[in-house]
This record gives sequence, structure tokens and C-alpha cells, in this order.
Amino acid sequence: MKSFGLIGAAGYIAPRHMKAIRDTNNDLVAALDPSDSVGIIDSFFPAASFFTEFERFDRHIDKLRRKGAGLDYVAICSPNYLHDAHIRFALRSGADAICEKPLILNPWNIDGLAEIERETGKRLYNILQLRLHPAIVALREKIAAAPADQVFDVDLTYLTSRGKWYDISWKGNQAKSGGIATNIGVHFFDMLGWVFGPQQDSVVHLHKADVAAGMLTYRQARVRWFLSINADYLPPDAKASGKRTYRSITIAGEELEFSEGFTDLHTDSYRHILSGGGFGLEEARACIETVHQIRETTPKGLSGDYHPFCRQVAE
Repeated sequence: MKSFGLIGAAGYIAPRHMKAIRDTNNDLVAALDPSDSVGIIDSFFPAASFFTEFERFDRHIDKLRRKGAGLDYVAICSPNYLHDAHIRFALRSGADAICEKPLILNPWNIDGLAEIERETGKRLYNILQLRLHPAIVALREKIAAAPADQVFDVDLTYLTSRGKWYDISWKGNQAKSGGIATNIGVHFFDMLGWVFGPQQDSVVHLHKADVAAGMLTYRQARVRWFLSINADYLPPDAKASGKRTYRSITIAGEELEFSEGFTDLHTDSYRHILSGGGFGLEEARACIETVHQIRETTPKGLSGDYHPFCRQVAE
């Protein structure tokens, strides 16, 4: 049984980490969040110590370490801009880190984290759960079996509706979240690079607070992508059925069916890490570079080969 700490216990994604820790037969020893709305802990680890101040959490973890009962892992579910600092804390506390996506916001910080890994002898793992989805694994195998010079036309569409609270929260602050392409798109960009090979080019057509779109070229794919949190851009059939989320990937005009199989991907990720696998700094580098490039690129507007959903944004 491994001992875990958790930073960001009140966040949206934290229960998936609590479930993963429990379902892999490990123990959550201590949790931290400035918000005390963390009653969900009772459903998983009611005996876990809880702190709303980082300084007290830090002291508690240090005392455990000095008693010979230090943490084996720290799970990090805090706001994106704090990931780098919390990863450094975990490694320097003698624990491996398991961090939510995006790993960090700026690609140059990867080298700094690699240096701390070397200094401490501890490892950092990023949750890149789409790499474990059976449909995505099968797609990667299919592309690997295709002629090396074959380039696939791909449309990636992802809408996950958010209310007015989103703009007020840290997620609506680009300096803290990295913006929409980073916050809701980074795991898709990781998946695209993992399946279709290294990125070769990037064009951004739209980049607003609630929508972003562009074209990414990989070794074996040309990908038109569209991401949004605005329910107005949902397809008519999704709106008619009351759906708030729409997810689609088409490859050479053929729909990839991957709507199922998401429920336990965090638990699968933990099993992968605990069995000696896991995705580290270098695996995360490409997608962090992609979203940073998107964030820093001036949108060119609706010219060239843009995603069809862009038209309704311009109307």
C-alpha cells in the first residue's frame, strides 16, 4: 500500500484521483485545498488529514517524512498555473508526483523540472489518459500500419459547455489556465501527436475566450480542430437532445467512435504508473509546446482550410 497526498482536493477532477487511489488499494494520507468544500473525501478516505493552508500541509508532510512515514506520491489537481510549484514541492518532499494536465503552461519549465528530478531521484508523471483509451490505442496501431507517407485528413471537434462561473474562476484567466486551447484541448493535442507523429506546422484561425480553432499538421495528418465552451456552437441535434457536450473525431471522413470508455481512465492511469509505466516529462513536452504556440500565435481569421464550425462563430 502506497501513501498519497493530494493538492487541490476541492477541484472538479479531484474525485477521479481519490477513486483511483482507492481502487488501486492505496491510502490518501493528507489533502490540501484553500476551499473547505471537500466533503467528497468522506466517500473515499474519511481518515485523511485535511488542510486549507499550504504552510500547514507542508509542515505535516515534512513531519511524516522525518518520522519515516513520508508520502510515496503526491497527486496534483490544483489550478494549472500552480502545477509547476506543486510538482517541485512533491519531488523535494521525497515523493513522486502525479499531475493533471496540462503538466505546466510554459515549455521552458520542463527542463527545470527535469533538473529537480535528477537532484531528488524522484519522478513526475502526467495524466495523459487518452493514450490508454482502447479506441485511441487501436487508432494508433492502424496509423502505424499505414504507409509511412500517407497523410490523413482529420477533423477534431470538442465542445464542453460552461456557465458564467467559468469566466469568473481561474479557468477564465488565461494567465492562470493557459486559455481554452490549453485548458480543455491539451490532452487531445497530446493524443494527436502520439497517434500521427511529430507536429510540423500550426495555424490558428480563431482564438477567443470561449472558442479556439486552427489547423495542425503532423507527420501523418492534417488536423482541423475546433474547441469551445459556448453552448451556442453545439450542433443542432445535440441541442435538441439537451446535450451539453459534443465530441467528434473524423479521419478521412470516417467517424472514430470513442464516446465510451472514459469512466475509469484515471484509475487505468494510476495502475499504469504503479506498475512501472506512466508518462513523464518528455512524453508531455510536445503537447505543452503545441498549446503554448497556439496561445502565442495571432489568429489569421477565416481564410485557408478552416474547421466548418468556425463559420457560425463569424456569423
